[in-house]
Amino acid sequence: MTASYDAPVVPEVIDRRDGPYGEVVLRRHGELLQIIANGCFLMDTSDGRSERLLVDAAYAALDGRAGPAVLIGGLGVGFSLAHAAADPRWGRITVVEREPAVIGWHRAGPLSEISAGALADPRTEIVEADLVRHVHETSATYDALCLDIDNGPDWTVTEGNDDLYSTAGLAGCARVLKPGGVLAVWSAQPSPEFEGTLRNAGFQRVRTKEIPVARGVPDVVHLAVRPG
Repeated sequence: MTASYDAPVVPEVIDRRDGPYGEVVLRRHGELLQIIANGCFLMDTSDGRSERLLVDAAYAALDGRAGPAVLIGGLGVGFSLAHAAADPRWGRITVVEREPAVIGWHRAGPLSEISAGALADPRTEIVEADLVRHVHETSATYDALCLDIDNGPDWTVTEGNDDLYSTAGLAGCARVLKPGGVLAVWSAQPSPEFEGTLRNAGFQRVRTKEIPVARGVPDVVHLAVRPG
């Protein structure tokens, strides 16, 4: 008798575009949607626990102020935005995303199944901009910054993103944070060096929350508070 085997699931490319920072691809792998940038896997719709923890950890670190404004750096597959919009305690919700293709996939594409409700929320604003520039140029201020634009401070998607995790880049983050505001940064692995940079940039209460994963090194959220 000849043994039978299930054929492996081959990812299906739904859309591929040349964006301002290179190629971005949306593909379907079984039931999952995946975002790939310049050949680098960024995220998929498999879980969302770490994106939700990013938002919740930032809120928990605040001082109980009413209706805090949050800036979410990176729209991704929309888990962070959807989770923030599902929480009535948040006030203004601003998402900064530099890839027009990603924004389009949410507004009129497959990712709308995750974010449609959040995009319709009057608290939500989508800003098409580079986050590194935004924190240095915007006149807006926020109570919390939840950043998830890379695989972590030590594993950036593009070289220009390195600046965000430098002392100068963190000074830009502090500039848009209100006194006592919280910076939360998602990472695929812990970074003791980044914790040191946060302290050197003047942040206080620097700590790291681990997110257990099935195998391998846990994801983490780096947390820090602007003095004030």
